[in-house]
Amino acid sequence: MTQMRPTPEAWIDDTALLCTEGDFPGQGRLAVRDPATGDLVAQVAMSDATGARAAVDAAHGAFPLWAGMLPQDRARILHDWHDRIIAAKEDLARIMVAEQGKPISEARGEIDYAASFVQFYAEEALRPNIEGVTSHLPDAEMELWREPVGVAALITPWNFPSAMITRKAAAALAAGCTVVIHPSAETPLSALALAELARRSGFPDGVMSTVVGDAPAIVGEWTSDARVRALSFTGSTEVGRLLYRQSAETVKRLVLELGGHAPFIVFPSADLDRAVAEAVKAKFATSGQDCLGANRFYVHRDVYDAFCARFTAAVEALSMGQGMDDPDIGPLINEKAIAKQIEQVEDALAKGARLLSGGKVAADKGALFFEPTVLADVPDSALIMSHENFGPVAPITPFDTEEEVTARANDTEYGLVAYVHSQDPRRIYRMTRALQFGMVAVNRTKVTGAPIPFGGVKQSGLGREGARQGLEAFTDIKYVCRDWG
Repeated sequence: MTQMRPTPEAWIDDTALLCTEGDFPGQGRLAVRDPATGDLVAQVAMSDATGARAAVDAAHGAFPLWAGMLPQDRARILHDWHDRIIAAKEDLARIMVAEQGKPISEARGEIDYAASFVQFYAEEALRPNIEGVTSHLPDAEMELWREPVGVAALITPWNFPSAMITRKAAAALAAGCTVVIHPSAETPLSALALAELARRSGFPDGVMSTVVGDAPAIVGEWTSDARVRALSFTGSTEVGRLLYRQSAETVKRLVLELGGHAPFIVFPSADLDRAVAEAVKAKFATSGQDCLGANRFYVHRDVYDAFCARFTAAVEALSMGQGMDDPDIGPLINEKAIAKQIEQVEDALAKGARLLSGGKVAADKGALFFEPTVLADVPDSALIMSHENFGPVAPITPFDTEEEVTARANDTEYGLVAYVHSQDPRRIYRMTRALQFGMVAVNRTKVTGAPIPFGGVKQSGLGREGARQGLEAFTDIKYVCRDWG
């Protein structure tokens, strides 16, 4: 693979991983630019439907070898991949900053997070044991075997360009599947770097391929190919619906991690300082570009004014800048993201919201920087209260009763995560049961990790990633009923 340096500052050393060729390059080059500056980072070879088909040919051909390997041999290769990711953490983090823009400390944290999935599933690879079933038939012996489904197509987003690859790929590979990966066109370099480390770890040819380029052509080829037995996608609900429809003809196994619209609910008994600190983390990590990001802040009227004042002060203390300077807030990914922030802020203000802080593009920082913004008294009719924001804008609204806020929080097609702050154990129990979300965080923000089954309900997705369930998503159950007579 060709290597090049991302900047004149030579961030990446001579052993680095800034690859610009995918496994199946085709015609044309994809320009990758630093969202903080607009500078060209690299030009990556693009592929198309022909490359996508060739990747499936290779994965289909490699499947019998990979699925037939002893689990401990697959685990050994996965462990080696994990070790190489950790060893290359600084290079991988700097590549991520260059193409995605997130602060360097967040990028380093993501590499650790990404590596944790590889380590977890390397260990899980040893555990898909045969299960016995108590027979209901005379003289019959019954077993359940878990077998890999086959080729798995993995489509990953730009906001977590490393972790979303390893969370999917490590699980599928540990199960015995071969994988074809299509990363976002915004962040192909992180994917290619991980693929290069995987190659060095000894994965057999065809087991793990990365195809960069025209998403409709590549993914369309995979959804129509019956040899692709599973498809895992992280991204918008709109695109998830499209993939759901496209995959119906070949009846694929689907794992869809889609949009979020997380409520952040603060009751009077909450530790207000802690709630404010957690609210800042829940909203502004990754500059708000996170499906787990808090999108609607419901604060009880008894503590509403105090919360708004403290939260605004905390937000105004956040720093903005380029990722290598390690600010609190970096750039957004593209012009479309900026336009969305402007539209939602203007709409909320036109419908009666109050602007407490921010509210505009930070032109002195760059074209893709948007000020961290706080809006108060935001009505439920505002766009931001029903549409995922995916940026650094926090809308706050008061509530009066538990029943009221539960109904308002659940009034959405999304159901990924909800945040609750209270010190009342009975209220915590009632809220965690009543909220229609796949995950509920109580008095904290960070809930994710390799051992937990990540995922949502309603139109936030299908299936789970991480934990044992993440591996099982790439397996089929074979029932064997045996009579020894």
